[in-house]
Amino acid sequence: MSYDLAVWEGVRPVDDAAATATFEELFGKHMRHGGGQKTVPTPLIREYVEALVARWPDLSPDDDEEDEDASPWSDGPLIDNASGPLLYFAMVFSKHQEATSFAAPLARSLGLICFDPQDERLIC
Repeated sequence: MSYDLAVWEGVRPVDDAAATATFEELFGKHMRHGGGQKTVPTPLIREYVEALVARWPDLSPDDDEEDEDASPWSDGPLIDNASGPLLYFAMVFSKHQEATSFAAPLARSLGLICFDPQDERLIC
């Protein structure tokens, strides 16, 4: 089981309903599994991902189980979950609270929007 977060660049939505609509639009436009076209992550999204993997190790297909236990990420490299102004990534459920308590304030400090797609609510 995993826990997902979405982080994006843009104007802060006025409420959770507007955030849900913005997320769905961005996901559809930028993520292949949403029917969209993946593009190079923006510099700000790349900076955000770099800060996340500076805190916890990134994963790669050849990581051993010990490396995976040290990281909250469900897959890697984490930057592969970014496209344009959007990062949509999953965390191991048992580690998501600690990771979210780092990821959400980090997003806010960079002027990014952090959104919980499971509960359809803004986190920061």
